[in-house]
Amino acid sequence: MKMAELLEKNPSLLGVFTRMGFNFGYGDATVAEVCRAAGTDPETFLLICRVYSQDSYRPSPEELEQADLSVIVRYLSLSHSHYMDVAMKDLAASLGRMIVPCGDETQRVIWKFFSDFKEELQKHFDYEEAYVFPYAGSPEAGIPDEDHSGVEETLEDLKNLVMSHLPSSADQQEAYKVLQAIHSLQEDIRKHILLEETALEGRKADQPEDNTLSAREREILVCVAKGMINKEIADALNISVHTVITHRKNITRKTGIKTVAGLTVYALLNNLLEIS
Repeated sequence: MKMAELLEKNPSLLGVFTRMGFNFGYGDATVAEVCRAAGTDPETFLLICRVYSQDSYRPSPEELEQADLSVIVRYLSLSHSHYMDVAMKDLAASLGRMIVPCGDETQRVIWKFFSDFKEELQKHFDYEEAYVFPYAGSPEAGIPDEDHSGVEETLEDLKNLVMSHLPSSADQQEAYKVLQAIHSLQEDIRKHILLEETALEGRKADQPEDNTLSAREREILVCVAKGMINKEIADALNISVHTVITHRKNITRKTGIKTVAGLTVYALLNNLLEIS
């Protein structure tokens, strides 16, 4: 298939094309020719395209085994840059124009909500770049479990705030643009998470299970046993809430214990916490 035909049939793949670094002006070049000229494995590129264009598509274990994981990781990393440098800036611009007619307090509350979300999103991406992507496909080091729910839930909350609770004084045309931007970002991030979880978690599944708590997990377990909530733990250890949630999932998976009371007893029995 010609590369131009692929994009013409699937306009939703425009974002994938640009993040892969393909230059327009394909002429009659095939998908394989364009990919190889850009140093990209054609089959892995098509796998990414299927994830983004077909709602019911899930890569099979065989497809993942044959895919070039470095291409997927590079694409995911470039997506992080796109979200922070393009999508979030565009959303911030529309959001700012939307609340111009509103009172100072309304502007402050909405802007604080968005700013906090942007900061958490950046921390989440930084964590993936530092602790997930470098170990993708490596049998020597397991890939940490992640919780993406906070990203999706915050975007949903922002959308509902605009749709259902926006003051009538707000700029309605800009509100429409904000909702469009949020919807587009939601769909893109949903596909991003699907690709990340199927490609990276699928590779991780064959790695030997290690139920030993890491030093950081033991540290967080002690904080949980002391009654600290996720935000307090994140502030005390200077890490993101997303990172705390990820470690808590790992602690539960490794110990098989879900309740705070049960984890407290575990910490006591393993001399992580003094009875006093």
